[in-house]
Amino acid sequence: MGVVDQLVTDRYALYLGDCMEVMPSLPEDSIHLSIYSPPFAGLYQYSSSERDLSNCRTYEEFLEHYAFVVRELARLTMPGRITAVHCMDIPRSNSGRGDALMDFPGDIIRLHEQHGWSYTARYHVWKEPLTIRNRTLMKALAHRTIVDDSSRCGVASADYLLIFRRHGDNPVPIAHPVGLTEYAGERQPPAELARYRGWTGKQTENRWSHWIWRQYASAFWDDVRLDRVLPYREARDEEDERHVHPLQLDVIDRCLALWSNEGERVLTPFAGVGSEVYSAVRAGRYAVGVELKPSYYRQALKNLAAAEVEDRDETPMLELGEFAP
Repeated sequence: MGVVDQLVTDRYALYLGDCMEVMPSLPEDSIHLSIYSPPFAGLYQYSSSERDLSNCRTYEEFLEHYAFVVRELARLTMPGRITAVHCMDIPRSNSGRGDALMDFPGDIIRLHEQHGWSYTARYHVWKEPLTIRNRTLMKALAHRTIVDDSSRCGVASADYLLIFRRHGDNPVPIAHPVGLTEYAGERQPPAELARYRGWTGKQTENRWSHWIWRQYASAFWDDVRLDRVLPYREARDEEDERHVHPLQLDVIDRCLALWSNEGERVLTPFAGVGSEVYSAVRAGRYAVGVELKPSYYRQALKNLAAAEVEDRDETPMLELGEFAP
């Protein structure tokens, strides 16, 4: 298959193809951060391609193939740096009863620990129960269920962001000399702290950055704006089995702020409609994205074109000439 199409600029590189044919062509230790949602095994069918991980015949086969991605990301990532994996618990059936789940996050953790990564954190992204009920029609979330038999009631499971650090020492610190300056979330920093934004004095006195850090350091991210996502509806085609929702930009923006410096390379092997690439470009990073599905790739190009219009500032980027397969 190789690379079917590509667009390489001084701000990003986006490839249409199989990530396991693109990533081996990239240099070892060349990626500073990766952020992505793997195909949720058995939950969604993204395309009819035999290369699509969502089309594995069994859950065990999915994990076997996903292991190649995890191992390749470890080769590409600079020692001591981070990969952030967005996932959720997966129903064992699509019946809507909601009474049996697979520990997909746990299997992701165990897989990473086998292939050069240390598990360091799990963040929970809160989801509003009625919204989830209306979107999924999950019977276990219906009020009628507790009326009839609440032993069958369920939970609006959180999304999880699993954080892994590649073995080794980080040679390039991720520094914030004036602390954190921007907050990605619905909650507003207290107005009286605004005068500390960009504080150049003692950082123990930087109350603005301290406030942001307390929100980010919490294991429960309960103010992520669930509707702050890139346009994606045009990317859906007749192969899409059900509604698919891109990763929220607030989640991606927090990852970029915490685990990368400006100008560094950020990779997503499952680019979808380009959310991680878009946010990385807007944050002054060099983004590398790979997407297998043509309709998603085309939408990602549109979203990146919008990013170019929204942000005309010249941002120094690292050279990426050697990245073109």
